[in-house]
Amino acid sequence: LKRVLMIAYHFPPLAGSSGIQRTLRFVQHLPALGWQPLVLSAHPRAYENTSDDLLADVPAAAVVRRAFALDAARHLQLKGRYLGWMARPDRWISWRFDAVRQGLQLIEQYKPDVIWSTYPIATAHLIASRLHRKTGIPWIADFRDPMAQDGFPADRRTWQSYLAIEADAVAHARCCVFTTPGAARMYQQRYPNAASRMVVLENGYDEESFASAAPQPINDSIRATGRRPLVMLHSGIVYPLERDPAQLFEALGQLQKAGTLSPADLRIRFRASVHEDLLQSLAQAHGAQDFIELCPAIPYRDALAEMMAVDALLVLQASNCNEQIPAKIYEYLRAGKPILGLTDPAGDTAGVLRGAGLHDIARLDSVDEIARMLPALVHDWRLGKASLPQKSAVQQASRHGRSQVLADLLTQATAAPGVAASR
Repeated sequence: LKRVLMIAYHFPPLAGSSGIQRTLRFVQHLPALGWQPLVLSAHPRAYENTSDDLLADVPAAAVVRRAFALDAARHLQLKGRYLGWMARPDRWISWRFDAVRQGLQLIEQYKPDVIWSTYPIATAHLIASRLHRKTGIPWIADFRDPMAQDGFPADRRTWQSYLAIEADAVAHARCCVFTTPGAARMYQQRYPNAASRMVVLENGYDEESFASAAPQPINDSIRATGRRPLVMLHSGIVYPLERDPAQLFEALGQLQKAGTLSPADLRIRFRASVHEDLLQSLAQAHGAQDFIELCPAIPYRDALAEMMAVDALLVLQASNCNEQIPAKIYEYLRAGKPILGLTDPAGDTAGVLRGAGLHDIARLDSVDEIARMLPALVHDWRLGKASLPQKSAVQQASRHGRSQVLADLLTQATAAPGVAASR
């Protein structure tokens, strides 16, 4: 087997982020494709939340090293405050120093053929860049999503550090990998001389995890006697800016006031939203509190089982994230349920839905569009006519297939410099 050194902050036992699945499933599938992963991650103390439920998915033969790391917001603050440089480019910059040391040890011991680092923790690219410079081993930078964007990060110095990190990666990595076509286009325009080295490798779902997910009842709190409401699930974090549900709640309040839709027709469950207090206050402000349920986090496979048990699934994605696709959307597709996409029709998220034959799409910031869409979706569901994901689109989104694409990229990266990676 050839070897790849994979630098990833998101790795078990981290809990609360769907981003963990990308690296974890690559680690599972790459050995069968001719590549042995060597994982360089952070010590679990750096994780705000941990869970053991995915540790069993890490192959027993996998080499995993965890470097010393602190979270500046929790470990380096004094009276609730910490110095800005302690969290630039991110709160885990302390990870860099021991990670470089341990990375060099891994390189000396295992002689990897390629280095691979993955965002959204920017420090991972700093570690990879340092190891690449010291050893000359080819580097693949997995950006996933755009880094320096208009207004993000909000802090000017942090934004500048992001820009410097991405420019360094573009200049020195064999290829830069993105999870959406829009993100790749953005960087091809920003760095035209490196456009041929911008590659799309989407996220996906893990079939083995779905196969082992135990069936669950739709809702213990709803007595399914006679006519029951459609249960729609949003699984995962609701970011206040990028997934703001205010217009959704306003539409629900208007529909109830008009007598068009009631909580007896529709129940929206927010699972592990993180911002429960915000959602509760928004729902109350718009008179939509009886439509929603706020539920705590559950183990990963239980979350998959819930996706398969409910009646429909909900995606929230604002237009300022048109070049991004929530990773869970591929798990939604595999769950085989109707999907309501509250997102910009021109964005990549809407593109994935349409590509799967799903057209229940309304703008996240349009109360009128949402108010028209919700009763129609409930009506179609009651008649058994709600659209389901096309099987061909589901099959294409398998993590195993995505891993084959990565294996091909790793092989290309070991070729002579100047050989461009194909998309």
